[in-house]
Amino acid sequence: MRELVHRLVEGARSTIEAHRARIDDLNVYPVPDGDTGTNLTLTVRAIDEALQKDGPDDRAGLAHEVARAALMGARGNSGVILSQIVRGATDSLAQSDDLARAFRSASDAAYRAVKKPVEGTMLTAIRAMADAAEQSPDLASIIAAGDETVAKTREMLPVLKEAGVVDAGAAGLVEIVRGLYAALTGETLPEPPALEEELSLDAIHQELSRYRYCTVFVVEGDLDPDEIERELEPLGDSLLVVGDSSAIKVHVHTDDPGRALSLAVARGVVDGVEIANMHAQAQQREARLLHAVPDAEPAQSAVVAVASGDGNRELFESGGARVVDGGRTMNPSTADLVAAIEAVPASEVVVLPNNGNVIMSAEQAADHASKTVRVVPTRSLQAGLSALVAFDPSQTADVNAEAMAEAVEAVATGAVTIASRDVQLNGVSVQKGKWLGLAEGEPVAGGETFDEVVRVVLERLLAEPRGLLTLLTGEDPPPLEHVLSQLEAEHPELELDVHQGGQPNYPLLLAAE
Repeated sequence: MRELVHRLVEGARSTIEAHRARIDDLNVYPVPDGDTGTNLTLTVRAIDEALQKDGPDDRAGLAHEVARAALMGARGNSGVILSQIVRGATDSLAQSDDLARAFRSASDAAYRAVKKPVEGTMLTAIRAMADAAEQSPDLASIIAAGDETVAKTREMLPVLKEAGVVDAGAAGLVEIVRGLYAALTGETLPEPPALEEELSLDAIHQELSRYRYCTVFVVEGDLDPDEIERELEPLGDSLLVVGDSSAIKVHVHTDDPGRALSLAVARGVVDGVEIANMHAQAQQREARLLHAVPDAEPAQSAVVAVASGDGNRELFESGGARVVDGGRTMNPSTADLVAAIEAVPASEVVVLPNNGNVIMSAEQAADHASKTVRVVPTRSLQAGLSALVAFDPSQTADVNAEAMAEAVEAVATGAVTIASRDVQLNGVSVQKGKWLGLAEGEPVAGGETFDEVVRVVLERLLAEPRGLLTLLTGEDPPPLEHVLSQLEAEHPELELDVHQGGQPNYPLLLAAE
């Protein structure tokens, strides 16, 4: 049974990944941060990755595992709601294969999770599919009802009608179910006709959220979810608190993520922290869509970036880069880089190697490519992300390379890892297996605990005034709640941007700008 469930989830993942960019671009509600497709993709990916490991093979055990993976891996507002749809469905499927009952349980769980349900969203889509399932438990008919509902969402929410788009969450949810159908039957249902009008300025220029930070985290312990929800409610909007008395997932839009985390720390153990600047995301979405408007200036150049870690790859992709997977060693071949350069739809390309060991391969790729290629010698993922912000596809590779290099010069980078050998350099002595802190690639601290080492790294990075601190957590992330609370207290003017990067070898990467 585990093999079957994994195959179904792989089908869902494949379909939502294929539609991720389109759904990101549809995202104007509740805020135009352009990440709904990405968040749904990463949530499904978390379930897939859990099922790749050994685990239970019985109904109840699988149901529990899938629901927990969805909860822990949920990203953003849409991902948290999806986790509750998954939970409702698995609660039912743990008992029987009754499809109508599973869809109704999924719909009920989703509506319970949202304090003020809004129609014209993924809630409407899951309810419509549940209604259809009770009329005819045929998955193709259920998906057809979902497609019909997605088309109607544009008339149900004024913001969607004004922008000329359908709801991103609803569209993404139906694509996930379409992927389940393909995996179950081996058949591919025809996709519905394009529902979006040609992109207009109304679709692009949408009002920003009154709050800046989308803040998501997990709390585990002996919890009272209702009490935690009451405490968090005054801090912002789009609040979701889902889970049970042992583990909850929190999603909130707020200007004070540090306070939200402090409240959570007082109640239990916090993990999986992610803080995204929605205003910056909205600006990136706007810039991306402006180049998709008919008659807009065509792209003159493109970016190829090397990245490692699912979250980091998504960050580069959301910034418009074509990503070459660096693997665990960040060491792609020259051939891989040449293939990516030739594949991008632009005559000029900027390459971001994002690792000192990749710079030579990138330069060789530039020599062998048929296009005009410039290499910005970024030595870290953090530097690459900073460079990407300065990229303008309407400019030449030369102009972009100069602007991106200047952006790299303005960022200070750091990292915290576990020493793989004894280190004695720059007056720092660290034993193998202990925490090691790096600033600009050089050892600056070592110690028994993560907190003491990261504090020294932060002191180096913030020695001069900085406006933004980005933190990328690795595949084995350390607890950040204490660090974030201290930063909030000591640097109240500092903007924080925390992402689950997923990179190997480095539990935490940092960049101060």
